[in-house]
Amino acid sequence: MSDLEAILETSGAAAVELAASALAKRGERVQPCPNCGKPMIGAYCAVCGQERDTHRRSVWGLVKVLVEDIISFDSRILRTAYALLARPGELASAFREGRTQRYLPALRLYLFVSLIFFLVLGVTNIAILQLLVVGTPAKVTWIKGDPYIENPAYDREDPDTHFMPKMIKITRKKALEPGGPYTFSSQVYFFQPIGTLKSTLPASVQERLKQSNFNDDIDAATTVDPAKKKKEKEELNNSWVGRWLLPRAFAGMRRLAADPAALNGPLTDWIPRVLFLLVPIYAGLLALFYIRQRKTFFYVDHLIFSLSIHTFGFVLLMLAAGAAQILSGGIVAAGIALIAGVYTLIATRNFYRQNWFWTAVKFVFVSFVYVFFFVLPALGAVIALSFLNV
Repeated sequence: MSDLEAILETSGAAAVELAASALAKRGERVQPCPNCGKPMIGAYCAVCGQERDTHRRSVWGLVKVLVEDIISFDSRILRTAYALLARPGELASAFREGRTQRYLPALRLYLFVSLIFFLVLGVTNIAILQLLVVGTPAKVTWIKGDPYIENPAYDREDPDTHFMPKMIKITRKKALEPGGPYTFSSQVYFFQPIGTLKSTLPASVQERLKQSNFNDDIDAATTVDPAKKKKEKEELNNSWVGRWLLPRAFAGMRRLAADPAALNGPLTDWIPRVLFLLVPIYAGLLALFYIRQRKTFFYVDHLIFSLSIHTFGFVLLMLAAGAAQILSGGIVAAGIALIAGVYTLIATRNFYRQNWFWTAVKFVFVSFVYVFFFVLPALGAVIALSFLNV
């Protein structure tokens, strides 16, 4: 406690004693506070805040108090919801200006809304992400006695894929297997009910996937020399790629081939953790771009603003989950991105109170850095970890 706080506390207690003494001289009865023992000169103790009423009421009185508390709490929730949805930046501004009693605390609101989001997905049986594995029969081309298939990732119209080989060498065993080799790709579905997507792979292909071993499907050798090929394969098997990564990748593909919603469980575990870590990162970016206002806006102010923006993001995801049931994924994604951008821009303008030009410039730079250097890599890592752990 600082010297100033000690002086204020002492002077406050002294003022209470003087007021109690004056009331006693006037013949009024002054009761001691049941909590701290100081004189009570009003409905509440001026020192500790204890209510004079001891709550020893009738049953009807207790019910009345309960109803009043519920209505008061509901009003606070409604005010918070209105401010979050209709007044971008208001919650963060209220915190910064000390108007905290009208609204729910930012961290509590974030945790509450995120919990509601995942509860809604669970109750409605909607998966965040489903991957439908699609198999396409591949034509085998024999070149100098070795089997090759076309690279499904290569696109002659896309210059970004020109570094990839047009043909992929496969093992002779894979080339001669009944039904021929298959190339696999995936179709992505967001916020679709679990169970609505069924695997389209033929039963024979699914059975082949279950029994396959990555050593049978990958030809890691760059030489036709049998001795060198054996050595290269042993090196692959002894590396972390061969021991850990490839077996899990193949296992993940097998499970996805059988169940497109297999990723949903791991994603539900990982996404809340990653998003919670992204909140302070976004606040840090704001602090960096508004560094000239560092004496006016502290990091905690940026953090509360970041919490409010990410809370609204969970609200948008709930809307997206509903809209995805009647609209295409592309339309939903575009609509959500547009709403999120406009909302964040307005919230930034209302909170930091700069002119629209500088607000827009900083919004574009912060959004670009945040999305492309943090959000997308984080979500990619989450999907990869989920795929390796399904």
